Amino acid sequence: MATWHNWARTEAATPYRFETPGTVDELVSVVGRSADDGSRLKAVGAGHSFTGVAVTDGTLVSLDRISGIESVEATATGADVTVRAGTRLRELNALLWERGLALANLGDIDAQSIAGAISTGTHGTGAQFGGLAAQVRGATLVLADGSVVQCSPTRDPALFEAARLGLGAVGILVTVTLACVPAFRLHAEEAPASLRDTLDRLDDERLGIDHFEFYWFPHTERVLTKRNTRLPGAAPTEPVGRIRGFVDDEVLSNGVFGAFQQLGTRVPALIPGLNSVSARALAPRRFTDRSYRVFASARRVRFREMEYAVPTEALPTVLAEIDTWIRRSDTRIGFPVEVRFASADDVWLSTAYGRDTAYVAVHQYHRREHDAYFAATEAIACAVGGRPHWGKLHDRTADDLRPAYPRFDDFLAVRDRVDPQRVFGNAYLQRVLGEDS
Repeated sequence: MATWHNWARTEAATPYRFETPGTVDELVSVVGRSADDGSRLKAVGAGHSFTGVAVTDGTLVSLDRISGIESVEATATGADVTVRAGTRLRELNALLWERGLALANLGDIDAQSIAGAISTGTHGTGAQFGGLAAQVRGATLVLADGSVVQCSPTRDPALFEAARLGLGAVGILVTVTLACVPAFRLHAEEAPASLRDTLDRLDDERLGIDHFEFYWFPHTERVLTKRNTRLPGAAPTEPVGRIRGFVDDEVLSNGVFGAFQQLGTRVPALIPGLNSVSARALAPRRFTDRSYRVFASARRVRFREMEYAVPTEALPTVLAEIDTWIRRSDTRIGFPVEVRFASADDVWLSTAYGRDTAYVAVHQYHRREHDAYFAATEAIACAVGGRPHWGKLHDRTADDLRPAYPRFDDFLAVRDRVDPQRVFGNAYLQRVLGEDS
């Protein structure tokens, strides 16, 4: 069996078997074979998690052939859409638009499968909006014993709460039902600003703009702000022109930026100056397009990432302490720090559980050392009660994650019930869920 790698090349696996079932019955058979021979089994989507959440030396199951929309049921606010688990977000967004629908919020990458994105806590930005898991209204899973079960807020609600952000620990998702909204457009405004001015206006920006985020360039006071305002689906579009889009998104954001990363790797002393050039090169722009086309961006420069969810009120302190650490350590950071926002939700393992949240994502080029920078960021975030993104690099363990999640033990109880033999276990789950995982 060939070796599987995730996108970031932070994890690899050489499974005993690689399976690509195309139906529920075929998936049940795959699970049954693993149960019979006592081996472990993990499902994998696009491999966009930076962690080892999908790694196994047993059976690795791709859900790519279990894709597409299964059903659409109209609701007062849009529709409940049942989607097969292997459907890539890029494909799903287009399928929904054809039906006059959209996901209420999305992250900035659309390559993931819907099951993988939900299971690791993928989110977008918007102080009035939750992540993808908060949009789940039901799910169908294959459990470790091969049974196929459905769950929802009224049908095995405990399993539902665990499954809608389950880290692949309670079963293999076959379908998820998503609360979708009528298709809408976004009017995007991107502009440079200073970090101080952005933080001074933070409450007005994050609460007054539907989807607000910003990127701070370390070693500078420069940020790039993004303000996305929701418009009706029938609103006229004014997309980025072909030439401007190519220059901004391909040449500057990927081509030149990638070249700067390579140059900074060879000569780290140049990075502060390169950051300043990068921050100033992205000129202001405005455009209007389909929501999913504005939410998602191309990411062709490979990197490592850690992201922490912190209480919104702690954000200025966290950024100031990261800046202080960078200055004192004399470490050169060539990637911007991404800051996004989300509303409180009630998903058991959600990083936004019970509190309005600011997300601080730090990155490092894949050819540069990231350990010290990420460790410092983690310590700063943990000091204010930060919670790590489940699909991005972190060093937390079950012992210190349990106090951060009020329903942590409820999740473990569900797992004990549906997978007592840890058919879906692996080393990552052992670390974050406990030694018996």
